[in-house]
Amino acid sequence: MTRAAASIEAVFREERGLLLAALVRRFGDLDLAEEVTSDAIEAALVHWPAEGVPPKPGAWLMTTARRKAVDRLRRDQAYAARLAVLQVEAERAAPAPSPGGDLPDERLQLFFTCAHPALSAEDRTALTLRCLAGLTTPEVARAFLVPGATMGKRIVRAKNRIRTLRIPFRVPDADELPARLPGVLQVVYSIFTEGYAASSGPDLQRLDLAEEAIRLARILRRLLPGEREVAGLLALMLLIHARRAARTGPDGDLVLLDDQDRGRWDRTMIEEGAALVVVALTGGPPGLYGVQAAIAALHDEAADVASTDWPQIVGLYDVLRGLAPSPVVELNRAVAVAMRDGPAAGLALLDGLAEEPRLREYSPFPTARGDLLSRLGRHADAAAAYQEALALAGTEPEREHLRRRLAECPKP
Repeated sequence: MTRAAASIEAVFREERGLLLAALVRRFGDLDLAEEVTSDAIEAALVHWPAEGVPPKPGAWLMTTARRKAVDRLRRDQAYAARLAVLQVEAERAAPAPSPGGDLPDERLQLFFTCAHPALSAEDRTALTLRCLAGLTTPEVARAFLVPGATMGKRIVRAKNRIRTLRIPFRVPDADELPARLPGVLQVVYSIFTEGYAASSGPDLQRLDLAEEAIRLARILRRLLPGEREVAGLLALMLLIHARRAARTGPDGDLVLLDDQDRGRWDRTMIEEGAALVVVALTGGPPGLYGVQAAIAALHDEAADVASTDWPQIVGLYDVLRGLAPSPVVELNRAVAVAMRDGPAAGLALLDGLAEEPRLREYSPFPTARGDLLSRLGRHADAAAAYQEALALAGTEPEREHLRRRLAECPKP
């Protein structure tokens, strides 16, 4: 990719979510906003390579998108009339704004709209990842471990439900926040997860997405300082993101936790995250993100893998499986048990998960099996597990790492 192309792509990453949210607020229709956002970006791809990126690219995109929206509405008067009615109804239903009560970023307003409790939890996150984070439908599908066609239908269903129920684009009232906040936190963390471990492409990490998720979590933390799970989510992301520089080698290759240079970890970020863990776990029962942040803190505070407090990590996974049981939690717990009790104990737990449908297309599962089988000297079985993982891996660094693991397996 040329420097100019990279610059244009960076602008699109920065501006797309802002543009889409502003257009939804202006026209009250997500499909129209997506359509004209895409049109504006396509126009930029025609003009900017030849004319250069304008001094205010966001304003250029907004002007272009608004013109295209107006053109669309002029062509379809019935559609325009329907939008006008929806906007009037939304304005009547919206509460009067309280001083200082508005969220400082329209993207977060759209997050709360997409996290409306009338939508299922899966639909909320899928829709927001697709629309606001700019992930493709296959990328969102991979994040949910479901086929692309299934995810496409889910996103369409969520949009139709927003339209049918006439869910307004607005900041929720204070009494609505407790019901809406978990959905928003899930959306933000899903964006971070895609940034921490990209679902596809040439790079292991998408730092722009991870940093965007952290930025949004900081805004939520300022708005809702009394919400311990907001503190927990921010802590979790900071403690994981602190390792970003050590997770890849000079050529972008994957470096596992065991082999990372911990001197490259961001200690300032770790200290901030550890302080937030205390906030998240103080004053009431532990929450989903607070417990995960506590696990991340134990990893970050250890001098090396051998001195990590694996018994406490297993105990925290026991708490986590009670809060949010899932095959992925069981997978991570099994790996921790292997570190505490030995590879045979961990492998027995993994083998008990072999029939879990959500793990059949999840490359970390056969990768973990391969690692434990290798430690047990079962090299032929390890090679078969690595081959399975290689077929499922989404990024080139993951595939290259698995090729190396395969090459290291002694031949019979």
